[in-house]
Amino acid sequence: MKPLFLCLLVLALALTGCSKPSPSAKAPGSGGSPSTTTTQAASPQRAAQDVLRVHFIDVGQADSILLQSPGGRFVLVDGGNVDDGRLVVDYLKRQGVKELAAVVATHPHEDHIGGLDKVLKSYPVGQVYMPKATTTTKTFEYFLNAVKASGAKRVEAKGGVKLDVPDMDGVFLAPNGTGYEEMNDYSAVLKVNYGKTSFLLTGDAEAKSEGEMLAQGYDLKADVLKVGHHGSTSSTTSPFLKAVSPKYAFIPVGDGNDYGHPHKKTLDKLAKASVEVFRADKNGTVVVTSDGNKVNFELEKR
Repeated sequence: MKPLFLCLLVLALALTGCSKPSPSAKAPGSGGSPSTTTTQAASPQRAAQDVLRVHFIDVGQADSILLQSPGGRFVLVDGGNVDDGRLVVDYLKRQGVKELAAVVATHPHEDHIGGLDKVLKSYPVGQVYMPKATTTTKTFEYFLNAVKASGAKRVEAKGGVKLDVPDMDGVFLAPNGTGYEEMNDYSAVLKVNYGKTSFLLTGDAEAKSEGEMLAQGYDLKADVLKVGHHGSTSSTTSPFLKAVSPKYAFIPVGDGNDYGHPHKKTLDKLAKASVEVFRADKNGTVVVTSDGNKVNFELEKR
């Protein structure tokens, strides 16, 4: 009888060890207007299903933004300065990044592409989006060499080009011309939509590029605006800000920087438009989570 008793005991334990999976989160787009809550987090959490996360990485007076899709795909927009390369790679590792569906190099300035060569050498990359703009700097040369060595598909970023990444609704709204005097106006401007929420990532696009986007009649409205050119007076014109009509804004800016960024005039415009502003120098890394209806902010510091 002992063998029969032992078999029955094992079967009983196996059955009691099974449990029904918890129901999945409510799908986005189920009604209601976008809203927000703000929390403080020591480090950003992993993405949950049916959630888009936008990581504004604190690289001081530089730009680096990680997009994390509901399906677990990653897109990196800019990589900070050369000295930020290791910081960005380490941040991506902490988020569980194994590969990048795409990298966007908004324009060839060092504070945007400087760290990308290290990223391209550290991760498999599917595509690299970049505007048709060149410089003769060593930083740009290293970046181009890294792109070539990576084997990633190179795609020209310009107005109307869609981001070819599954489960991520993104489209470039700039540049819309050529022959710019200011390199900043070549900036690849990316709009990302998720449900009823949207994000506008402007690189360093200045007044000329903003005017061209307005003239094209693009849908510029977004809940969250990445303020152009670190909050300088050359960007965020009043007509452009009115068209975007953001509720929230992030300014990538270094503490005590030599440029006087963000400029008081820009901050006054944002305040007058009732935009809640987050800044790298004051809030550190800022992670915005969208479930398609509302956005939630996680701040590294207050």
